[in-house]
Amino acid sequence: MVTSRIWFTAEQKAALWERWRNGQSAAAISRALERRNKTGVDRIVVLHGGIAPAPPRRTVAALRLEEREEISRGIAAGQTMRGIARGLRRSPSTVNRELRRNGGGQAYRANPADRCAWERALRPKPCRLALRRELRWRVAQKLALQWSPEQISGWLKQEFPTDQDMQISHEAIYRSLFIQTRGVLKKELTSHLRTARRIASPQEPQCEEWTGTYPRYGLHSRAARRG
Repeated sequence: MVTSRIWFTAEQKAALWERWRNGQSAAAISRALERRNKTGVDRIVVLHGGIAPAPPRRTVAALRLEEREEISRGIAAGQTMRGIARGLRRSPSTVNRELRRNGGGQAYRANPADRCAWERALRPKPCRLALRRELRWRVAQKLALQWSPEQISGWLKQEFPTDQDMQISHEAIYRSLFIQTRGVLKKELTSHLRTARRIASPQEPQCEEWTGTYPRYGLHSRAARRG
């Protein structure tokens, strides 16, 4: 049955991106998800530049819900911050920071604190191109020469093998170009992509492997790579 809902559940979004990666059109995806029209699908695809967002996940160092519950129980039992940290095998500064972020010992509750942590993790973060001026300049320079993001990423790894700050994945370059909210690379640079699209096609971030060759030069010398 066709539904007029304008929102998508997490399962529907997962199905949407899976179908998009498989090359289905927005209209076909809308029909599969029993949507009245393709507007909702188009909105999600354009918002993310045609590239499926990475699923949210916690870092290894992040506190888990069970640990937050231990903190809450420790506070109720009158334990000191150091005692709670010792029981968790965490540093006292970690517990102290957790409490300060969530209203202090008197107001601390495990479940609201865990929800807040997820919300903070989901907020947009500055990407590497926004933080690294030289990296941004080199990527923009190569895009202006009509290098593909795959070629740029491969060249950076070869040119700066031991400097992680000067390396970036081709997916990250595509996101910086196609996701308007990032505003890292000038919009005009999108026109230098060989497809000249404003949105990534379903398989675009994997469309061209790094082969060690350089557009316009066809050379492998270090001088040519610096062009």
